[in-house]
Parts: sequence; C-alpha cells; structure tokens
Amino acid sequence: MACKVLVVCGSPVVASADLLRRLAKECDYVVAVDRGLDALLSAGLGCDVYVGDADTVSDAGRALVDAATDFEVERHDPYKDYTDLALALDSVRRRWPGAEVVATCATGGRPDIALSVLGLLAGYDDAAVWIAEDKVVARILHADESWTIEGAEGKTFSIIAIAPNTEVSEHGLEWELDHSPLDLLADTGISNVVRSTATIQVRTGTAIAYLYQ
Repeated sequence: MACKVLVVCGSPVVASADLLRRLAKECDYVVAVDRGLDALLSAGLGCDVYVGDADTVSDAGRALVDAATDFEVERHDPYKDYTDLALALDSVRRRWPGAEVVATCATGGRPDIALSVLGLLAGYDDAAVWIAEDKVVARILHADESWTIEGAEGKTFSIIAIAPNTEVSEHGLEWELDHSPLDLLADTGISNVVRSTATIQVRTGTAIAYLYQ
C-alpha cells in the first residue's frame, strides 16, 4: 500500500508548529530539505531523512546532521546541478515508490525559487501532490485527476493552469466550468467561491488548485 510522505522544504516563511505537528502525524515519513530541518526542530519534531547541502540549515541543525544517529542523511556538495528539493523528491521516489507527497514550508522567500518549487512538485506525477501551509492548501492536478472538497462553503478557491493545453471542469462553485480551457498561468480561475461540495477535475494538462482557509 502506498504511503504518504511529508516533505518540509526550506522556505524562510515557515509553517506554524501546530500545522507541522498535524501534518507529521498524518504522514508515514518525514523528509527535511536543508533548512526545513530547523522548522521541524522548532516544532519539537524530527525527521526520517535529511536531504541537502546544509548551506541554509542553522549551526545547531548542521551539528545534528553531522552527528545523525536517529535519521538518515543524504548530504550533497553545494556545487551541484540540482536543488535540494529535486534531490529530496528523487529520494522519495527511491525509498517509497508511488508515495503521496505533502509539501510544506514551500512558499514564500525568493520568487524564482518559489516558481522552481512549483515546477518540481508539478513534475512529481507518481502520486497525489499537496502543498499545505497555514492559510492555504493546494493540490496539483494532472490529466484525469480530481479533487473533491467538502465542508468548505464560503471559502475562496482558485485554479491556475501550469501546463499548456489544460482543460478543467468545476462544480459546486459560484462560477463553474465545464470542459473549459485554461490558458497557461491565466487568471480565469482566480478567486472563485465554494458553494457546496465541490468537484474539480483536470481533463487535460496540469493545474494547481488552491483552497484558502
């Protein structure tokens, strides 16, 4: 049976301790991506695997990585061709094939890195991919994938195409779509409102759907 892996990224905008504890409890394994280890430590949590070059983790975190006995370490040279998150997702694929991924501490900070994070998570098509932060939960949807949202009446919902030739159907929202094309990064699906149990389906392409808390 496929498992669920929490990937704690290295954004300087970190999730709250309460959210991190809840997500860690809901997931089977925890992967810390470089500075993501500090977010976990601040919440009183550990990890199963650390992946990174240790260039942004704190001195205390780096000391734990250097002396690690209760978690595995995949330490990389800073002069590498891939980001720490790319290497972390490769680690997830190798260790837990077909695992569902929940990423947190994945937004904020430098906009170029934030875009690359989104691209990397969208490229993980082995299983469902979620982004969970304190004020928003997002789901990356590839072709023929859907998301059913319950108990969110009145909340703001947005969907954005992040691949060409994306077509979407939405039901249970204020403004609904039926096999409607979404242009790449267009604003067509921004700031909708959930009115009942909602079903979001991506027919073709890839989109990211956001539900604001």
